Amino acid sequence: MTNYAFPKAYEEPQATENTIYTVASGDLRLSANEAGWETQRAFEERVGEVLTERGWSVQRAHEVDPATGHGFIDTQRKGIEVFKRIPKDAPIVIVDAVWQYSHHVVAGLRKHRGPVLAVANWAGGFPGLVGLLNMTASLTKANIDHSILWSKDFSDDWALGKVDEWLKTGTIVHDTSHVRDLPELGDSEEAKLGRAIAQQLSDEQALIGIFDEGCMGMYNAIIDDEMLNPTGIYKERLSQSALLAEMAKVAEDERESALQWLEERGMTFHWGDNPAEDLTRDQVLEQMAMYIAALRIADDYGLDAVGIQYQQGLKDQCAASDLAEGLLNNVERPAVFSRDGSRELFAGEAMPHFNEVDEGVAVDALVTNRVWKAMGLDPANTLHDIRWGEEYDGDFVWVFEISGAVPASHNGGYDKSYSMRQVPWFFPHGGGTLAGVSKPGEIVFSRVFIMNDELHADIGRAHVVELPEEETQRRLNETDKQWPIMHAVLHGITRDQMMARHKANHLQVAYADDADSADRALAAKAAAFAGMGIRVHLVGDVAL
Repeated sequence: MTNYAFPKAYEEPQATENTIYTVASGDLRLSANEAGWETQRAFEERVGEVLTERGWSVQRAHEVDPATGHGFIDTQRKGIEVFKRIPKDAPIVIVDAVWQYSHHVVAGLRKHRGPVLAVANWAGGFPGLVGLLNMTASLTKANIDHSILWSKDFSDDWALGKVDEWLKTGTIVHDTSHVRDLPELGDSEEAKLGRAIAQQLSDEQALIGIFDEGCMGMYNAIIDDEMLNPTGIYKERLSQSALLAEMAKVAEDERESALQWLEERGMTFHWGDNPAEDLTRDQVLEQMAMYIAALRIADDYGLDAVGIQYQQGLKDQCAASDLAEGLLNNVERPAVFSRDGSRELFAGEAMPHFNEVDEGVAVDALVTNRVWKAMGLDPANTLHDIRWGEEYDGDFVWVFEISGAVPASHNGGYDKSYSMRQVPWFFPHGGGTLAGVSKPGEIVFSRVFIMNDELHADIGRAHVVELPEEETQRRLNETDKQWPIMHAVLHGITRDQMMARHKANHLQVAYADDADSADRALAAKAAAFAGMGIRVHLVGDVAL
């Protein structure tokens, strides 16, 4: 008789009546988890109080690790092990006060049967709201039922009422009446333009270069080829080690020339002497090498857009990619030539860069670039994190912040832009941002995302306002002062509607010349998306 060693059968833990399990998905980086733990701990305590007051027992599904001093799930393996110990029918609350890597918990949640609620604190200090939006986008992509909720301290009647709703029904229904499907666009010139661009992508196809797929735990930011290719867009998968190798080939005089170009145009660099904490010239010269290397690789492969992973791996090898990313997204930028000096690469063109290799951003940036160029508008576009926001002078003004760089034209030019060292605990090798305050004006915003196993796009209108300098600085101090900031007012969308619907931590923005050209550009972009087979939704007040 054969004596096989059968694996031990899994024994599913049994649920305890009136018990809620809480989990905390965290960062992969120890430094980030250490920095955010006290804020997370305090927020968890408040959430626990609210649930206990309602007659529930709260059990944290994983303990604080004495070796690290924090209580975050910081790897996918740890998340899998934690969820083995949670009864499959028990209610779960994901408590989120910081940025987190969603794939740490997606694996465990795929087999969970009980109700799931993700909650975040309405605060700018740590990007818990950004983490919450990434979580809901990732769970939506994975077809995992869940509810989401946000509050400053869970003392307001609205949030407490939503908690009661979830405890009673296992779900929360939010107001999403601002969303409607794209109607028939007819035969306007904008509709014709969008369809023509979609047809061009189908006929000629486009390549997006991805330096190592998957970044920062953004499961939602990966679009499978079988879903992406029907739009006419294909992936060129590249290694960040190839980027480092190409950077090493960039000559010192080429690096110096690019930096000198920026200085001559009035960009401010906040230099210091201590490379461990300050921005140094050597760091920025390394960033110029990355900028030049990225364009040469884009030329080698015939890329239409490029995405650098931003942190993991590169942060331990070289200066941050931020400054290179901002330059790539701008039409006016330092000239880069082929290795033999015979050709200027992509002369007079932006090379759309999708930060953090977010492939929803890649699709959006590529389409925006083509539509805006065809309409004679500045094609510079960028993602922002939906970071936070507060009322100001009768409007709800969002804080949109990208974690490092925007195209200089969004700030009004290089002379209105500056560079500060990225924070040392995330970027040990330093590197500067391309920061500034986004200029007032009319914008189109959008997001490409995955829902119900197909591509969707939400698209809407907003305008950027100018706030007093002291208010801008207060908001920067409440978030990350090194980063670019946009003061945005959405058209016909409340704070809670935006949070309830938006399926990403990122949002894509592009300026138009005025309200009329923004409306027309939105129509053309919506038509292009629809022509690519993407299901388009208008959000808020949109004039077609």
